[in-house]
Amino acid sequence: MLTRKPKFVINRLISGGIITNYYCTSRCKHCLYACSPRWDKKYIDSKTTEQNLLKIKSLGCDSIHVGGGEPFLNVEGLKNVLRIAQTTGVHIEYVETNSSWYRDANSAIEILSSLKPFGLSTLLVSISPFHNEYIPFWKVKGVIRACEVTGIRVFPWIAEFIDEISALGDKTTHNLSEYQERYGNNYLKRLPSRYWIHFGGRAVKTFAEILGTKPLEIILESNKTGCRELLQVNHFHLDLFGNYIPGLCSGLAINRDDLGNPISPDKYPFLYTLFSRGISGLYEMAVENHGFEPDAGYMSKCHLCLEIRKFLVLRRGIKNPDLQPVQFYENI
Repeated sequence: MLTRKPKFVINRLISGGIITNYYCTSRCKHCLYACSPRWDKKYIDSKTTEQNLLKIKSLGCDSIHVGGGEPFLNVEGLKNVLRIAQTTGVHIEYVETNSSWYRDANSAIEILSSLKPFGLSTLLVSISPFHNEYIPFWKVKGVIRACEVTGIRVFPWIAEFIDEISALGDKTTHNLSEYQERYGNNYLKRLPSRYWIHFGGRAVKTFAEILGTKPLEIILESNKTGCRELLQVNHFHLDLFGNYIPGLCSGLAINRDDLGNPISPDKYPFLYTLFSRGISGLYEMAVENHGFEPDAGYMSKCHLCLEIRKFLVLRRGIKNPDLQPVQFYENI
């Protein structure tokens, strides 16, 4: 019996969000989207917001979250996103924040109060050792208190870290080595079992050094089929440039207007190769056509994929629609 091959088309969306900006106050070592202060200070505009939301809604999803980067670095821009969501009938489940914008109680209450009429009901407040390298915990506590005053719900991501971050002191930042010194040499190795981390983006390098790598041959041999993760739509994102990020594969992109139609192998050769032939196919293409020279080992197929794509963009200057945004690769 013949098995029908799945078509490479995104014609339904289940759950996801929009990325308002990649510019961020932090350069967290686990960041999937390689956000940092070095990104251009661009924020999603009205037209892109509306087009993103209408496309999301047309594909069956009418409830999303808003993330970054740090959405609160442009409060008026965030207010505009919330307003457009209201007019398009898309519910905002929560807005993500790292709390870096917090200065004092009065200004935080004023900011949150100004956003609440536009549909801000819940804040996902980032709480982790990675964020604490850049943001002192007193700011996080201040945002949580301001939410309590204004009646905005708090989604602490994740509350399990509160006690151990507080124990190091909330007045200053603390690097990861301080956590290891206090909580043991295996602290970083244990983090993925406590905190949802996708091993893509900047997390690949961080955890490859911690968890180790596998020989290239083993990765290629065990991943000969197409990457069906590219069809996952239960945690999708569309960004400020109108890019749809397939699966959780940051640095890969499909133009928003191509959603709902079969993905063209001519327009998206690298993405289509991954879907049809997997990492082995992309590896062969990169070696034979572009002179990619691999390392001896990688953490996973996603690690190898990222290194190939970095090579194509940064070393070979390729700027295809499926290898976007370029600044992602510059900020890994």
